[in-house]
Amino acid sequence: MTDLSSTPGVIPYVDHHNGPRRLLTVEIPHLGHTVRAYAPIASVDGRQYIVTWGSVSFEIPADRNVHVSVHLQTNSGHDHTITPFASIVLSPHPAPVRLVAQFAPSQRPEGVLVPVG
Repeated sequence: MTDLSSTPGVIPYVDHHNGPRRLLTVEIPHLGHTVRAYAPIASVDGRQYIVTWGSVSFEIPADRNVHVSVHLQTNSGHDHTITPFASIVLSPHPAPVRLVAQFAPSQRPEGVLVPVG
């Protein structure tokens, strides 16, 4: 098994976990106007990371459920603006996983994280 936490570009899993780990890659595509209006934030088991548009990789546990979410933060709008978000619970599995975030902020705040491949 490779040491994912020392792989360039991979955000290490920072909570206590002694078991096996796997690679998670999340694609966060922008929808043109979203680059100016939103900042992407990815969360793994409740830890939030301000990330860039495009691909971001994380080291995650392979032997237990892992909660992954992405939301698009904005400072524009009204006091009760709900920002777009998507969430998934990944089941235990040894193989790497790739997700793509899909949002339609103009239609509704709920998005989806879809497994790819």
